[in-house]
Amino acid sequence: MVPIDLSGKKALVMGVTNESSLGWAIAQKLHQAGATLAFSYQGERLREKIEKLTTGMHGVRLYEVDVTNEEAIKAMMADLKEAWGGLDCLVHSIAFAPRPAMEGRYIETTREDWTLALQVSAYSLLAVVREAEALLNEGASVVTLSYYAAEKVVPKYNVMGIAKSALEATVRYLAYDLGPKNVRVNAVSAGAIRTVASMSIPGFRKMTAKYNAIAPLKRMITHEEVGNLGLYLLSPLSSGTTGQTVYVDAGYSIMGMDFSEE
Repeated sequence: MVPIDLSGKKALVMGVTNESSLGWAIAQKLHQAGATLAFSYQGERLREKIEKLTTGMHGVRLYEVDVTNEEAIKAMMADLKEAWGGLDCLVHSIAFAPRPAMEGRYIETTREDWTLALQVSAYSLLAVVREAEALLNEGASVVTLSYYAAEKVVPKYNVMGIAKSALEATVRYLAYDLGPKNVRVNAVSAGAIRTVASMSIPGFRKMTAKYNAIAPLKRMITHEEVGNLGLYLLSPLSSGTTGQTVYVDAGYSIMGMDFSEE
């Protein structure tokens, strides 16, 4: 048996909004492996949710951070440096696009909505890692959350697909920049899974039915499977893996055509 022991390690998880968040799935695994956790949130309502979720976790730190505010990010990192001295794991689970940008045709996306989606969903990773760089210990790992729409068209995902493409490219460039410091950066590309965010995508129920029919495993993935992959990428077991987008999608992304219904 090869256990993952992160006792004594410090992890920052950004973007958890509720118990179905993929960031929370990873956070739970980090906690089970022995890591001490900090969470960032936006708004007092979310603080209450995270406080409830983390009941029983020892030493949790909470920070209210708007990732479009550079000073808020800097303040969080300064406090973490004082409290912890360094950081071993960073989970970026942040994405947003205005509702109108997810409902019509992509060609109708406004400049304002496009810019906001990219700023929150992709640039935020760059902004956070830049401010965290001085805290990242040797051997540290950064993980973000992506989706298949980064490389293939998923109707109604629209500008978020563009944002995920930018996010994955950012992962590669950050991996190059931080590689000499032995800091790794990777993305988890999770398949169809029920979260508050995914359920808001128009046509999600039809999407999952088609997904289940096409994916080789003939099912959706689970939150635990996302958490397990995240934990692996944040642990020393993946010490030679960086700059990658790693899929946990029941095999859906390998398919080009499916004749199973014939």
